Amino acid sequence: MFDHINIPLILIAALLATASPGPSTLAIAGTAMAHGRLQALSLVAGIATGSWIWSISAALGLSAIMTANAWVFELLRYLGAGYLLFLAYKSTCSALSPAATKLRSVSSRSYRIAYGKGLAMHLTNPKAILFFGALYSVGVPASATSWEIASVVVLIGLQSMVVFATYALLFSNPRIVAIYLRLRRWLEAGFALAFGFAGIRLLSVKL
Repeated sequence: MFDHINIPLILIAALLATASPGPSTLAIAGTAMAHGRLQALSLVAGIATGSWIWSISAALGLSAIMTANAWVFELLRYLGAGYLLFLAYKSTCSALSPAATKLRSVSSRSYRIAYGKGLAMHLTNPKAILFFGALYSVGVPASATSWEIASVVVLIGLQSMVVFATYALLFSNPRIVAIYLRLRRWLEAGFALAFGFAGIRLLSVKL
């Protein structure tokens, strides 16, 4: 069904980047803790919309560029590997830091405003921009068909929505929050190893 694309690899990479602590996930967690799950889910809807926008833009733009210029694929491959190694470094620093992760909330008077804040947050999030650029350049070769590219966009979008919504639901539970804060450094260490392995693997494998 997917002759040119490694779907499991793409989804695993997307899952790691989406689930790892960042501006969006920390905002969702903080909002769920401070204002409840409905506010957090409204924020999630906005963030997910921003994620779809970047995903579609990256898929269409990079596909056209790589078809016309094969060397761009190799360049973006190295940039993608560098970004993964950068994430590994950030996660390592966080794991070694004894300071607790700061969870910031996004409060609003209406769910519509919370949605707008989530959308604006993700559209201006450098992590999202770099991630989607790296993901499509690495996982989607120039030979991929339009149907395969569209399938990747849909699968990544649905997976991101599930992950973000899970954050909103979990962090509205005080017990889950306490467990997360207790295991934070171990989780960060796990993310560091995963990102580091993915980055090194990407540099060593011929695509």
